[in-house]
Formats: sequence, structure tokens, C-alpha cells
Amino acid sequence: MQPLPAHVQTIQPGGGVVMSLEGLWGRLRRWRLKAFRKKYVAAMAAKRRGQDTNPPHEVLDPRDLKYIRNQTDLHWDDRDNPFLRRRELPFARWGFAELLLFSVLFFGSAVGLGWAAAVAEPLWARLVLAGLAVAAIVVGGLVVWFFRNPRRRVPQQPDVLCSPADGKIAEITELADDPFIGGPAVRIGIFLSIFNVHINRAPAASRVVHLDYVPGKFLNALRPESARENERMEIGLEQRGPSPRGLIVRQITGAIARRIVCDLRPGEELEAGQPFGMIKLGSRTELVLPAEDGLVVTCDLGDTVKAGKTVLAEYRHAETDESATAT
Repeated sequence: MQPLPAHVQTIQPGGGVVMSLEGLWGRLRRWRLKAFRKKYVAAMAAKRRGQDTNPPHEVLDPRDLKYIRNQTDLHWDDRDNPFLRRRELPFARWGFAELLLFSVLFFGSAVGLGWAAAVAEPLWARLVLAGLAVAAIVVGGLVVWFFRNPRRRVPQQPDVLCSPADGKIAEITELADDPFIGGPAVRIGIFLSIFNVHINRAPAASRVVHLDYVPGKFLNALRPESARENERMEIGLEQRGPSPRGLIVRQITGAIARRIVCDLRPGEELEAGQPFGMIKLGSRTELVLPAEDGLVVTCDLGDTVKAGKTVLAEYRHAETDESATAT
């Protein structure tokens, strides 16, 4: 297991305007809590678990861990987490701030434009303002749709690998050697449009052994060179189960997508289909797996896949195949 690289200081290492605004709000919020809710701060401190490993800022309650969860093992049990219900919302928790900000911007603009259209003269001006109001509602609706987080029924077979992202299969490539895999491998590339769910999920029950963030360009994610030249996060996993093997998931930005979120720490145990991050707006996700005997890729170019639900590949053992043939 490799330690978290020093340049990865938040779960969204590329930064961003909304993240900066959330950081400012966090500082104001912590000041308010310490000034006016001292009993709450003391109660949360008594319930806090883990070691204080010098996090980037004060951690008063679970809300303060949103962007720095990968920097500390401080945490609260579910029964002591006042924000636990947010997990039940059908939206990506890493996009709550963007969802709120853009909803207010577009839906608020729609209300203002609609009011202006109602009193505008002449008729052409009323029609233009009404059209702009409708456009604002449509864009606001697309933003809400983008950050959705539907429930998924995850396959539980030990040797199947599920898709780490929603989208279309854009690449299936055999690799002569992959340094992390330690031998021949298969790379499966998935293109995500702005209409896809953008939550990334673990392809199998596994342990995080390697994380690496690489700054880069923002080429169209459909172009093969985007995998090498674009900003990306590489996640090395060790699959649990009867046949442990190395896996790689890469989150890659696109021409519109500029923010990668990876909410993981080295050594963390993941369940199959567990959400671990997202890429904000259209992008690319790759799965790299060992080209071992018995590997069967069950997807084809152009297939539409869903994270945590669609099986991309499976390892079929010889004894299983013989048994199936005999039956």
C-alpha cells in the first residue's frame, strides 16, 4: 500500500470556484459554532472517533470532513452523525453546493424573467423574455438531472467486475504490460456525456492500495489521447475474494468536465458498487484489469453501461466451465 501523494490535499485536488466558496462558508460556520453553540461542539468532540493527524482545518463535526476526508481518519459513528440523512437524498453529496448554487441561479432567473415577461411591452419583448425564462428552467433541470444518484442493485458474484461509471463503452484495448497490474491487461474505456449519472462506483469488493492525481489538459474525452494527456485520478485496487488481483480505475476529465472527486484513503475497504466519487460534467472513466486465464469481457464497443450494475468482465475458472459443460 502506498501513502497518499503530498500534492493530493483534498478529495477534489483540482480545486474550483464552488469548492473555494464552500471553504469560506466552512470557516464562517466553524466560527459561528464555537461562538454560539459551544455545547454542540463539546458533544461532537466527545463522540469523535479516530486519530487527529493534523488535518488541514479544524474538524468540529462530520460536515467539516467533506473535502478533507482523505487527509484524516477522524470520523463519527452513524448514530452520532447529524448529517446522515443527506446520504438518503437522490443526489450526489459531493455536488450539493453546485446543485444549490445553480438551482438558485437558473430557477431564480426564470422567476425574474417570467415576471418581466408578464409586464413587458411590446409583444415581441414579452415573447423573448418568456423564451429566456423557459431556457433557464430547462438548463436548471439539466443541472438537477446531472447530479442525480439513483440506487443500484449490485451483482454479488465474487469474480465479476461491474462498471465503475455510467456511459458508453468507447474502448476495449489489450495491453502487453501494465506496471500496476504487473503483466498483460485489458483496458475498458467508458465515455460519460452530460446526460449520464456521474457517480463513480467500485467495480468489485476491494482495498485501496494506490492513489495518484495527475494534472493535465482538458481534451474531448472521446479522443483516445485524453486518457494520457488529460487531468486524471488513478485508483489502484486489490480485489478481495478467493482470487485477489490488482485493478485500476481512472477518472479522467473532459472538455467540459474539470473537477474530479475521489473520496478515498489508502487502505480503505470498499464494497462492490460502493460510490467513491464523481467527475463533474462530461468525462471518461477507465477500468484496467489483469488479462488472466479465464477472463471474459462481457461488454462490446458502443454498449450502454451503468455503474455498479452492468457486468463488464468476469473470470471463469476451468472447473466452473467443466461443471457447466457436464450439466
